[in-house]
Amino acid sequence: MSDRHARIESALGSPVESISALQGGCVAEVYRVRLARGGNLAVKLDAGGEAKLDIEGFMLGRLRDVGVRVPEVVHCEPSLLAMEYIENDGRRSTEGEAELGRIVAELHGHSAERYGLERDTLIGPLDQPNGWSDDWPAFYADRRIAVMADLAERRGSLPAGCRDRLRALCDRMPELIPNPNPPSLIHGDLWAGNILWHAGRPAALIDPAVYSADPEIELAFIDLMSGLGPAFWEAYHERRPIDEGFRASRCSLYQLYPLLVHAALFGGGYGASVDSIARRLA
Repeated sequence: MSDRHARIESALGSPVESISALQGGCVAEVYRVRLARGGNLAVKLDAGGEAKLDIEGFMLGRLRDVGVRVPEVVHCEPSLLAMEYIENDGRRSTEGEAELGRIVAELHGHSAERYGLERDTLIGPLDQPNGWSDDWPAFYADRRIAVMADLAERRGSLPAGCRDRLRALCDRMPELIPNPNPPSLIHGDLWAGNILWHAGRPAALIDPAVYSADPEIELAFIDLMSGLGPAFWEAYHERRPIDEGFRASRCSLYQLYPLLVHAALFGGGYGASVDSIARRLA
């Protein structure tokens, strides 16, 4: 028996029949585990002990508590997360995208008194500081843009002068976001790879980065990285009308955060994309 096999059996307290690798693994290795008693689980396993998978378990639970379809957490610790296995085939449809629009709109209907969260979370493998705030422009400037820009700069992922342009942009955040929407719970990392599809319908959302935010930041993320078509946007807008100013000015402003995350993680052209937006908004 391999160490991996034994570790999973010990955590689950149940014999394992088979283990097979799944796609993914940005934060940890991912496996489909078939139990000897029957049934399948998806298990994330971190050999290095740095993935903080207990935080992911907490975030999945927060979404599940408000009725979002996410995998049910079976076992959770910093280096191992066992979840319900969700059947998925990657097939989506126009009707399914419209259904997802309604799901996201319903999620954003769960309001909070303040922006942020009672604890820090993660976005992918990166720390995401939260705490509570009554001031969304300041929260976005200080705990999203500044934090991730500093990390991207330390990793050499930003063009010369970009960090200074972002500092100037953060100083202008109250002007750029004069009337933020009230705080809503968001998934926080809703790109294409975190939406499971099966038989044309959205089967589940995975790998969240939850907190309470102006929901436009989620829409900007979806616009940038989900590949969803008009059916999604029309269904969302029907439930939660999207302000005209979002597309005109704030969408690119909010896309700075996921682009900075990608710059910090992967480098490449993401830093140039950040700088392009910073120059344009300046």
